[in-house]
Amino acid sequence: MALYRKEFHLASSQRQELMDISEPLAEAVKEAGIQRGMATMYVTHATAAVIINENWDPNICTDLIEALDKQFPQGVWRHDRVDGNGAAHLKAAVCGPSEMVPVEDGQVVLGTWQSPMIADFDGPKRRRLIITVIGE
Repeated sequence: MALYRKEFHLASSQRQELMDISEPLAEAVKEAGIQRGMATMYVTHATAAVIINENWDPNICTDLIEALDKQFPQGVWRHDRVDGNGAAHLKAAVCGPSEMVPVEDGQVVLGTWQSPMIADFDGPKRRRLIITVIGE
């Protein structure tokens, strides 16, 4: 069993943004040299998440952010009294900090329209992504 770990840093440019991480994921899997296993993507921030969804049509990304805005409006949470980002914390908690995908034949296995993304709910910020690949 082999284990490979690599860190990436990505910078968002908007308050809320979905950033495609397909290339860093593919790079880590290739460098790992693992033919069959699992790859985990983990973002080390309490106001960001890792998700997998469609990224081909930008309306999906916009729809997702707008849907979360409706569920978690800005400026109504107790934490907003601290630093004004209570909604970002709630969105990130619901979406989660990590995703795991299979690796087969040295390639990430995703559906035709699936893309892994960092969801930054409190940007613009520099975000740290850790990708771990385990397998044989």
